[in-house]
Amino acid sequence: MKILVIGSGAREHAICWKLKQSPALTELYCAPGNAGTARLGENLSIGSEEMGKLLDFAVSRQVDLTVVGPEAPLVGGLVDQFESAGLLVMGPSRAAAQLEGSKTFAKDFMRRHGIPTADYQTYTDPVAVDADLGRGRYRFPLVVKADGLAAGKGVFICPDLTSAQAAVNAVMRERQFGASGDRLVIEEFLQGEEASFMVFSDGRNYIPMVPSQDHKAVFDGDQGPNTGGMGAYSIDAILSPPTRDRVLREVIEPTIRGMAEEGTPFRGILYAGLMLTDSGAKVLEFNVRFGDPETQVVLPRLETDLLTILAGIARGDLSKIDIQWNSDAVVCVVVASGGYPGPYQKGKEIKGLEMAGEIRDTVVFHAGTAKRDGKTVSAGGRVLGITARAKSLDEAILRAYEGVNKVYFEGMYYRRDIAAKGLKKLTIDDL
Repeated sequence: MKILVIGSGAREHAICWKLKQSPALTELYCAPGNAGTARLGENLSIGSEEMGKLLDFAVSRQVDLTVVGPEAPLVGGLVDQFESAGLLVMGPSRAAAQLEGSKTFAKDFMRRHGIPTADYQTYTDPVAVDADLGRGRYRFPLVVKADGLAAGKGVFICPDLTSAQAAVNAVMRERQFGASGDRLVIEEFLQGEEASFMVFSDGRNYIPMVPSQDHKAVFDGDQGPNTGGMGAYSIDAILSPPTRDRVLREVIEPTIRGMAEEGTPFRGILYAGLMLTDSGAKVLEFNVRFGDPETQVVLPRLETDLLTILAGIARGDLSKIDIQWNSDAVVCVVVASGGYPGPYQKGKEIKGLEMAGEIRDTVVFHAGTAKRDGKTVSAGGRVLGITARAKSLDEAILRAYEGVNKVYFEGMYYRRDIAAKGLKKLTIDDL
């Protein structure tokens, strides 16, 4: 099969890496791709949101399946355009993608279908927000969210009135996230530990993936502003069997069923960002695609042919696919440009990539990288995802950081506590 993967991050590199293992793959394209995907297939000089050019390429090259990585083209309706042209494409329709494209849509949907989530209020006028904050309507801490897409950065945890007002100004007045600030959501702050849970869905059937845990804050100890993700790990212990069953029953099943009942069946990757509270798991957010960096730690645990699964989703039938997972631990440490998620420099030569990739069961997934004059250079905020697999979590952590220590570029930064929560969880479970 000829496969086109849309996107340029480490998630797309991981998808291409897994697809490359399929015996059914004949040609692999990535648009626009990065320095890592270029080693697996052909990169295209087409942006992930240039829908007309992407469609023209898929038609002219007779692409058998298109896999959409990032959220923006999904929310923009790329799947609808490809399907209208008679092409097979993996991802939700524009209407179904509103689960991620609008936090208001997602929260209202959850309220209609009784899916556990934080209490919330939606606003379109910053003056109204200021008034409610000023009259003491909310208890602190609270969470302020830009309604639309913001690359994982439009969420503010506000400990007091001053920080909440600053967040409202950033979203609605300063327009730091553009049109995503047309509406704003204020939520109650949930206490607990976060977990990421993804499923494959054909619109009627779903198949769970193994759980993972992201590290969104930029600094160790979950300090500092949110990012797109500074690392992740995957072990089964992230969700106990009773919690996993409850999430499937209270979150996943009503979401898949509810979307179908409302005439927008969800075909694609459904991602539930969860907060594990004392009263059970509650949904923080829905994504409508593979998470990043969660994909980098989930796909190495997949034993089944990914191409077969994604083609089944696109065709609307997963009923005959038996998916198997291994029991290994996987850890991904993101190496970022200094200053990220704020201003950062690009074009820094990256050294040591080959040495990092030679470590046992370790893969260097490229995120913000490019080729320049024969050298691999930094080209984004998140630059690399050093990912290691092992039988135990502590060994996977050691291998991942051994890989990190092999690479270097000017100003590089990474968290030093990725998966530490997992070690603590395993220790507590063993008591």
